[in-house]
Order: sequence, then C-alpha cells, then structure tokens
Amino acid sequence: MAQKPSIPKGTRDFGQVEMARRNYIFDTIKGVFSLYGFQQIETPAMENIGTLMGKYGEEGDKLLFRIQNSGEKAALAPEKGLRYDLTVPFARYVVQHREEISFPFKRFQIQPVWRADRPQKGRYREFYQCDVDVIGSDSLIGELELIQIVEEVYRRLGINVCLHINNRKILAGIAEVIGAPDKMIDITVAIDKLDKIGVNAVNDELRERGLSDEAVAALQPILNLSGSTAEKLAALRTILASSEIGLKGVEEMEEVFGLIETTGVKLNIELDLCLARGLNYYTGAIFEVKALDAQIGSITGGGRYDNLTGIFGLPGVSGVGISFGADRIYDVLTELDLFPKELQSETQILFATFGNDELRYALRWVKALREAGITTEIFPEPTKMKKQMGYADSKHIPFVAIVGGDEMAQNKVMLKNMASGEQRLVSLEELLKALKS
Repeated sequence: MAQKPSIPKGTRDFGQVEMARRNYIFDTIKGVFSLYGFQQIETPAMENIGTLMGKYGEEGDKLLFRIQNSGEKAALAPEKGLRYDLTVPFARYVVQHREEISFPFKRFQIQPVWRADRPQKGRYREFYQCDVDVIGSDSLIGELELIQIVEEVYRRLGINVCLHINNRKILAGIAEVIGAPDKMIDITVAIDKLDKIGVNAVNDELRERGLSDEAVAALQPILNLSGSTAEKLAALRTILASSEIGLKGVEEMEEVFGLIETTGVKLNIELDLCLARGLNYYTGAIFEVKALDAQIGSITGGGRYDNLTGIFGLPGVSGVGISFGADRIYDVLTELDLFPKELQSETQILFATFGNDELRYALRWVKALREAGITTEIFPEPTKMKKQMGYADSKHIPFVAIVGGDEMAQNKVMLKNMASGEQRLVSLEELLKALKS
C-alpha cells in the first residue's frame, strides 16, 4: 500500500498564488530596508548548539530543534541545531567576520527559522523572519530608524498597526524598587504574558517564581499606570527615583519620543510598561507591533542589545534590531483581503493556437515579447480552444493572443482582453504597445 504523503505539523507547502503573495511581502520589506541603507546577508540554517543555547531564556532553550545525526563522527563533531532566530547567528557572524565589516554595520536578513512549538493559528514550527539590525552604535537614531521602517512597511502593505514600546532598563528599575532586583528575568517572563493570561494568572506565576506578596503588590500600580506617554514617563521618574538604571531607561524613552516628534512619525505608538519580550539578550528599548484590525498577536518585534557579541569574544558592541514575521503578516493580509489583485498572475499574455503551423508562427512572437520584458506563455499544443482559454482563466492571465490561419495570412494575432471579452487584430508593434501600456 502506498504511503499517504504528508508534511510535519507546523510546516506548510506554498503554491503559485501563495508564493506570489509571499514575494510581495518580501519585496515590500526589502525595498524599505534598502531605502535606509541596510544590506543583505545570509547565515546557515544550522548552527553549533553552543552558539544557540543560553541566548533565549529557559523557555526558548526548550524550543530549539536539535540535529541528531549530522553525518560526522559523533565523538568529534559538535552538536548542531536549527536556528531559533536570526539575531544570535547575526551576532556570531559579526564576530567571525569583524575584520571584513565596517561599523556601524547595517544588515538585513530574510530566512526561515525553526521552533519546536505547539502549532496553532499564527504559530508555526518553520517560519520566515525578516530581520533588520544596526550594530556598533549606541545612538538612539537606530531606534528611530527602526520605528520609521515599521511605519513605512505597514503603510505600503496597508495594515493599520500599533507599535508598543518599553525599555528593559525601566523593567530592571522596577525590579529594584519593589525589592526583587535578582528576579528581573522572572518578572519579565511573567508580565510578558499579561495580554494572554490576565493579571491574576501573572501574579500567581510571579509568586511561583519566588516573588513575595509584598513585591507582587508593589508591582500592581506600575502595571496599571495610565495616561499619556509624557504622564507615564513623569510618573516613572518619581517611582524609579531610587534606581539609577531605571532612570536611565526613562531618559532613553524620553529621547526616543523626542526624536519621533522631531521627525513627524505618524505611527500609532504606545508606551507599554507590561511589554517585556522574553528574550534575555535585550538591554534597552524593546518593540512589539500588533495589527489593529486582526486578532493574531505580535507581527513585528525586537529591541536593543548591548553585549550580544560579547558571548562570542567581542564585548561592548551595542546593536538594535527588529524582526518582521512574514507568515503572520501573510495571515493578516489574507484575513483583511489586502493583497493586490494583480498578484494572481505574473503572466501578461498567453498565445493560443489552432494548429502546428500556427504554433510555430506564434513562437517568433513569444520570443519578441519576452525580449521586450513581457512575461509570456504559449500553450504547448494546439488543442481545443476551450481548453486553452480555460488555462488562461485558471491562471488569471489578462490577455490571450489567438493565432489561426487568417491571423497568419495578415501577419497579425487576435488579441483578446479576458476581463472585457473585447477582441481586435493587432500587429507585433501594436501588441507590444498595448501590453506595455
């Protein structure tokens, strides 16, 4: 009995329509990245497991895909794993190639990553990330440019979003002032789930992670802080008055929002003190973007990391970056019906013929159109015209050039507009002009 074909849970095949739409997303994002001077690199799908372990927090480490057999002698080969994100491999790349690059180094990377997560809507085990980072500069201009990139990408895609922003230094300051400075990671992991599980469940998790009832109680007014951005920052200055690192975080946020105002960013931005982002390597500003018209969770996220390269032997190099989740963006565009209709077909014209002589005649026209940069197909055999027209319909090809004996005698083709049904005899020159217009 033949085996029924299948793929692993949390992975997907992509057909022609899906690929056209995915390339639309990738091309849009690439165009914006390039506009800001970022250049593309790629890294291997697999990394040595030591490169990946310990960089994503305890929960992240559990989701690493390990490669059991790499084809080398087990005693000699280091264990390997599929990359969990693009940021840690990027840090490894920077250190390994430090003599070849100039700082600040502005790179983007669009590749798949793998996580051994439980598959569900909007969450996959294999998915693409579109990362953009600048490393080798402490300037908060880096944060500003990432915010501007978010604004422009989603303006081009037509998605209404809100950018949530916070600062890990503020979170460290909060841990200090509530008397739990050694519990910052526990606090951030817990409050990062606030939107998903609610405040009571977060408080329970905080207690499970060793926070006292007094510390949990002291945290509540901070989590519930409301008002404008300026009012929140002013309140934090008072709350964090005894914390040097906390005040530094407030100053950074004040500068970032000042830059936003100076440059006229129109993006919907919210200072969100419950935003923590679970990855341990963030040290400054952190970002998360959510679509306003679709319930799907974060579609972009990132932040500032001050010493990610230090673990690979290059300390003191600060960077900031964000990652666009292409698969979730795809789902949002699909749900909101925002993909351009012209993506349904990349072919502009199909040649349909009545016989072998007409087929050979059409080949010269096909060659001329392709040389002119027009995406052209020819139906490979002169079968029934209904079948050839059905093929054009199924691929949403907007024009069909019909070739019969009469057309050949006049050195022309019959051009049919598939949307309107209009037909007219045209020469090659007229056909080129019509398709280019």
